Amino acid sequence: MIRAVLFDVFETLVTHYRTPLYFSEEIARDLGLPLEQFRTLWRASESDRSTGLPLDTCLARILSSCGRDPAPDKIRRIVDKRLETKRLCFASMRSDIPVMLRRLRSGGLKIGIVSNCFSEEVTAIRESILSSLTDAMALSFEEGVEKPDPELFLRCAHRLGVTPEACVYVGDGGSRELPAAASVGMRTYQALWYFADSGLKHGPVAHNTIPAETPEILMDLVFEALLDN
Repeated sequence: MIRAVLFDVFETLVTHYRTPLYFSEEIARDLGLPLEQFRTLWRASESDRSTGLPLDTCLARILSSCGRDPAPDKIRRIVDKRLETKRLCFASMRSDIPVMLRRLRSGGLKIGIVSNCFSEEVTAIRESILSSLTDAMALSFEEGVEKPDPELFLRCAHRLGVTPEACVYVGDGGSRELPAAASVGMRTYQALWYFADSGLKHGPVAHNTIPAETPEILMDLVFEALLDN
């Protein structure tokens, strides 16, 4: 019996591609570092940033490794700018996303969040409407473990008070999340709606995963599965 629906966040509930980007190119410019030099160090830090390394500490380390002064004021401006771009992602969320979450909950399902996220993204998530529309979260930065480690999915299910087999997991497919969710017994659906919105191409639909082109279609699929049980 399906009792809970777990969601990824970025490119599933919100997207980066409706608002101005502040990724490695923009950060390197504001730090005054050559792009390729910064990008190499930035990418190498991704797992650490996803599992507990705060953004300001990471930037200070990168500057020091490049022989630059880790100026606190400069770092603070970049952290603030990065956080603001994350907040904008939530401000530009599709209007049918909150509708979907409310309808799933009104149908008796618990809602969870399982997300790989950095320190600034945790702040944006916790401040957002998702805090009032979900019942439990497992955020990699807070948990010290990241997808595709099955442990992140199991922790969220435990907080919801359900077995993994009673969960549906919905994500765009990054970080090998769909096979990981399936490996602990969750039914998986691939969220395709933000790909269609932005014109970005998505990879092939994961094996044994059902594609959902819109939030409305996802709701229909979940409720049909609930009835089948």
